[in-house]
Amino acid sequence: QVQLVESGGGLVEAGGSLRLSCAASGSSLSLNVMGWYRQAPGKQRELVATISSGGTTNYADFVKGRFTISRDNAKNTVYLQMNSLNPEDTAVYYCYVRRVYYAMGDWGKGTLVTVSS
Repeated sequence: QVQLVESGGGLVEAGGSLRLSCAASGSSLSLNVMGWYRQAPGKQRELVATISSGGTTNYADFVKGRFTISRDNAKNTVYLQMNSLNPEDTAVYYCYVRRVYYAMGDWGKGTLVTVSS
């Protein structure tokens, strides 16, 4: 089992920035994919960005050029730097990790990001 602790959410004005962090802990912690998803009120959860163990990144079109995902493998931590935030980015952001040799991943409890206009 993997435990995920997210931090960095909060309230920010439009145009501002936030940095989310997600630290993973647990046994057999060989992490393959790490990433972030989000779910806005009344909407389905959607992919924001992922990063592989080798550093390959994948972004949703709506965050390209504004958000940057990174990871520190020594700390089993994934980050999401969010710049130029707008009210449409308001959502609960969930950390996601998938271990090597596992078909299913693990989810964090989510951290709320609110962008005011």
